[in-house]
Parts: sequence; C-alpha cells; structure tokens
Amino acid sequence: MEFVIGATAACGACIFSNPMDVLKTRMQLQGELRAKGQYAVIYKNIIHAGVAVAKADGITGLQKGLVPALSYQVVMNGIRFGLYSRILDSQIISRDDGSVSPVGCIVAGAFVGVVGGVVGSPFYLVKTHLQSHAAESIAVGHQHKHEGFIPALHQIFKKDGVRGLWRGATTTIPRVGVGSAAQLFSYSMSKDWLDQYGLYPRDSWQSTFVGAMVSGLVIASFMSPFDVISTRVYNQGLDKQGRGLLYKGITDCVVKIYRTEGLWGFYKGWSAIYFRIGPHSFLNLMFWDYLQKIYLKYREEHDVGSHGS
Repeated sequence: MEFVIGATAACGACIFSNPMDVLKTRMQLQGELRAKGQYAVIYKNIIHAGVAVAKADGITGLQKGLVPALSYQVVMNGIRFGLYSRILDSQIISRDDGSVSPVGCIVAGAFVGVVGGVVGSPFYLVKTHLQSHAAESIAVGHQHKHEGFIPALHQIFKKDGVRGLWRGATTTIPRVGVGSAAQLFSYSMSKDWLDQYGLYPRDSWQSTFVGAMVSGLVIASFMSPFDVISTRVYNQGLDKQGRGLLYKGITDCVVKIYRTEGLWGFYKGWSAIYFRIGPHSFLNLMFWDYLQKIYLKYREEHDVGSHGS
C-alpha cells in the first residue's frame, strides 16, 4: 500500500510540475559544451523560456514527456516513498524520543532514491528525449525524433536492446541519491524544527509547505550539477556502435563541462530546478501525508469493524 500511496502522490504533483521540468531540460542543454558568448541564448530565464516554448510548440509543448514522466514517478517515487515508509515504521533510524536520526535519514533517503531511480531509468531516458525535442527555432541539444512514449521505448530497445534502455543509468545514482537524501532529510528536519519551536504543528499544511520549500532549496543547490550531467548524458546522440557522441561517462562529462562552460555550467537551469522541485515537493508531500492519513484512518476503522463483528 505504501507503494500505491507514494506513486499516486508523485503523479498528482508531476502533472503540475512537468512544464517546469521541460524548461529545466531546455535550459540545461542550451549552450552545451560552449563558452558563454559563443552561442545564441534562446532561453534567458524561466519566464522567457515558458513564453518561447508556448509560442513555438504551442501550450501543449509545456507538457512534453508527461507520460514517461508519470511512469517514472510511479516507479521511482512509488519505490522511494514506499521503502522510506517501511524504514520509518521499523524505527531503525529513530531516536529514543521518537525523532528521526539525521544520519539515518540521509542514508535511508539516498538508498531508497537510488533504488527507485535505477529501476525507473528507462522512463527518465525517454522523458528527457521527448522534453528536449522542440521546434527548430528553439531547439537545443541533440534532437531525438521519437513519435511518442511507446514508439521511443520500442525504437531504443530494437536498436540497442535492454542495455540501451538503461543507457545513462549510472548518472542516476549520484543525482537521485543526493536529491532524495537532501529532500527527505531537509523535509523531516524542517518539520521537526517547526514542531519543536511551536511554529506550526508537524501535521499541518503550513509545516508541509515550509518543509517542502526549504527542501526544494536544499535539493536544487546540491543536486543541480548531477542533474545537468544526467540530462546531458541521457540526451546525447549515439554513433553506430551505440556510444555517446559527446560523453563517455560521468567523469568525461564533468571534465568537458568544466573546461568549456566553467563551474556555472553545472548550475544551468538552477531556477527552473527550484521552481519545479519546490512546488513538486510540496504537492508530492502534501498528497503523500494526506493519502497516508486516509489509509491509516481506513485501516483503524476496518480493524475496529473487524473486532466488533
């Protein structure tokens, strides 16, 4: 049941956050392996990027890659929140006073994130391909000519087999590990702090909102470099042997980005990452908390009914 709750909550949030994910992907691919001033700036900021996409690709262009994005959320966050709930219920990472251990929270968050991210990697791959594909006037990065979600999976599998579906999955490990640990740690600690100082009750929507927005800031700051690397490796074109045209792997990608784009290259699209993750985290965690309460209430009522019959 924890899997269903986690997946449902993530999908509900994804519908609202996907447009920002599209903009994030475009901004991360803009000026790929080129120094500042050596490429045309198509996306100046998230507002300008949103207008540019809507004009060139239509308003539906802001929801490109939604189906694989939802599929990824089902797998990734279903596993992530499901496993994390089990870990919390087991009290392995809890202190004697009931609060969550910071170290335990980080380790557990990273572990469940990596598991979910690796399993859902094929969906993230297709999502990146579809989100990067744009009208010629605003196209950045390699353009994959997929006709849709299922055709993309079929085309990749037909050409490169199972290995092709998990191409770039190694970049998911640091990206999701850091992002998941940062989210679950900063969210749990923020709610503990707000509750401890009597600002907001732990179960209030205000506590969830503040926790999620603080969490989003932490995630965007720590995860941005890994997110840029993932987008670049997942989206790059391939040669006839199925090898990347631009990057051999994570290390090669890091070196090339730093040499050509400098440190700032790892933070391209940072604002889009935050404005995606902040609201997404809030909605995701709100849905998660709400669905958990409904499930617990139902289970309690069911137990009571069973004993009374």
